[in-house]
Amino acid sequence: CFGFPLSIFFIVINEFCERFSYYGMKAVLILYFKYFLHWEDNLATAIYHTFVALCYLTPILGAIIADSWLGKFKTIVYLSIVYTIGQAVLSVGSVNDLTDHNRDGSPDNVALHIALSMIGLILIALGTGGIKPCVSAFGGDQFEEDQETQRRTFFSLFYLSINAGSLLSTIVTPNLRATECGIHTKQRCYPLAFGVPAVLMAVALVVFVIGSKMYKKVKPQGNVMLQVSKCVGFAIKNRFQHRSKEFPKREHWLDWASEKYDKQLIAQTKMVLKVLFLYIPLPMFWALFDQQGSRWTLQATAMDGDFGILVQPDQMQIVNPILIVIMVPVVDYLVYPLIKKCKINFTPLKKMTVGMFLASMAFVAAALVQVQIDKTYPVFPAAGQTQIRLINLGAAPATVQFQPQLQSVDVAPQEATGYMTFETSKLQSVHITSAFLNRTEPLRLLEGQRYTLAFKWAVLDINSNLIWDNVTSKPEEGKNLIRFINNYPFAVNVTMGDMAFGVLRPLSVSNYSVVAKQDWSFLIRASMPLATCTVLSKNFGFGSAYTISIDDCTNYKLNLTYFEDIAPNTVHMAWQIPQYFLLTCGEVVFSVTGLEFSYSQAPSNMKSVLQAGWLLTVAVGNIIVLIVAGASKLDKQVSMQAAEYVLFAALLLVVCVIFAIMASFYTYVDPNEIEAQFSEEKKEEDKKDQDDNEKEAEADSRM
Repeated sequence: CFGFPLSIFFIVINEFCERFSYYGMKAVLILYFKYFLHWEDNLATAIYHTFVALCYLTPILGAIIADSWLGKFKTIVYLSIVYTIGQAVLSVGSVNDLTDHNRDGSPDNVALHIALSMIGLILIALGTGGIKPCVSAFGGDQFEEDQETQRRTFFSLFYLSINAGSLLSTIVTPNLRATECGIHTKQRCYPLAFGVPAVLMAVALVVFVIGSKMYKKVKPQGNVMLQVSKCVGFAIKNRFQHRSKEFPKREHWLDWASEKYDKQLIAQTKMVLKVLFLYIPLPMFWALFDQQGSRWTLQATAMDGDFGILVQPDQMQIVNPILIVIMVPVVDYLVYPLIKKCKINFTPLKKMTVGMFLASMAFVAAALVQVQIDKTYPVFPAAGQTQIRLINLGAAPATVQFQPQLQSVDVAPQEATGYMTFETSKLQSVHITSAFLNRTEPLRLLEGQRYTLAFKWAVLDINSNLIWDNVTSKPEEGKNLIRFINNYPFAVNVTMGDMAFGVLRPLSVSNYSVVAKQDWSFLIRASMPLATCTVLSKNFGFGSAYTISIDDCTNYKLNLTYFEDIAPNTVHMAWQIPQYFLLTCGEVVFSVTGLEFSYSQAPSNMKSVLQAGWLLTVAVGNIIVLIVAGASKLDKQVSMQAAEYVLFAALLLVVCVIFAIMASFYTYVDPNEIEAQFSEEKKEEDKKDQDDNEKEAEADSRM
């Protein structure tokens, strides 16, 4: 088909579906841990990065199985089955109604959901990692030696399918997650967000199997990683056995393998180990890079996602692939040529150093954004403290004295104060003065709680109501908390949209109700003895809490006063774009260049060893995040998150300097020249052996 083997189209479609499945599931994973399994941020981050680390450790296992035992085709099929089962198990584990027997909206057996989720993720890690090194290589096997141009085009299409799958899934699955579904109670629809990737993985498997009879299947020929490992192991063992001074030293410690392995393999292994030595600092880059899906997504949950359309926190990850598509050609065809014109020797290792620096600066930018977010968080009372605020619902100004002689506050009509903090044991009562009337209200307060004192001047008295606010944290997922207080002299029945707040007596308050839809206005309806009045609500924003006072009704239009209990998120998600831009620029000059450098410095038959080493650096980077998150004592101290970003930035900056020093001592080699040299030597040896054989044959004939 157009000069291509028909089989490669099945492989490209398979890769698109598999990448959609993986990135779609991964996009919503951190929020699933936090909001469905109710894990705190550090535990959610630790488990997330454990999963990613496993996904980058298992490719080594997959490559060994494919090259030494099953072959690429069978490895892809068997591990894809494991992969599909894992996606299905994860989707089932996210079904809230599975154990919600009392139908209260929360799972009754959280341990079962955790067990199913972990089993699913382990199977997914084994599947996605195991097939990672096989699919692209299997596609390359479909071409003949004279189809080099078509093979290059295939790899371009293959890479395009990866990016298309990840881009599309990062848009779709967060929207699926944000919808509500359920049999008994409506919850965030994680089963659908995980179920669609599971279906796509099943489609990937079916498509791949359909093309079975068209594939060119190369038999397993042994894995070069095992050969290199055995060579290194034998050299170390032989050197240890001959550590006595009576044995002469050798030029390189790998030369101790010469008794068992040929010179070419030893020379190639030396070249590979030189590159692998430079890989030692690289995991720190990946430790920062892969936090896009964990810490940065959690950061976005505390931000304003109104871009004209509602953007979910996990959809901000889409900025990276979009910027990749833009920045790769810009860097390759504009930035690098300009640097070359300036006669700057911008070597691959220097590019990688710059990439590390840019990633470090990305986390400095993330820290600056976090500082601004921290300013919007409410401060709740500590142990031994109580917070109280005042709402004057009357038409006359008032003065409130906190007894005994603690503080005096003036409150204007239809206004509220902010929350004031007192030592619980010292605050006994409040004395209210308004329009020549006085009232003393005794207080019985609990430590660590917030209260609202609502009052209004009446004809002969001051009416008041001390309300326990029962909110100990800012609403999560950008949801809002809404309650109503009745400022009418008679009972009012209040509804907002499809939510019923009940009948409120004068100066009484409803319980908070959760409003999940941030970009909607709701119809508020108040039914009174003589009329029913309505009005559209304001847009509540993200992560706010409001007390809404029902004040009056004019021509059937309800008059309301909004009192802000907790301020909405005011830092916009767009402020994350600079940190994504810096990190993506770092990725372009680090990751792309790193792979190019590795391939240029590796012998032709050792590319897979360096690919395994590269994937291993990603795994180790995620393990670093796992260790930091596990050791972190931040918990609810959100103000310390900025310090953690600075810590990662500083660590990468130090590693960047170390890598630059290591790179300055590296000598670039041309593996093709070395291989040609060995090939020439082998030809000479073969010719010499042939000459010797001819001489022996001639001597035998004379005899």
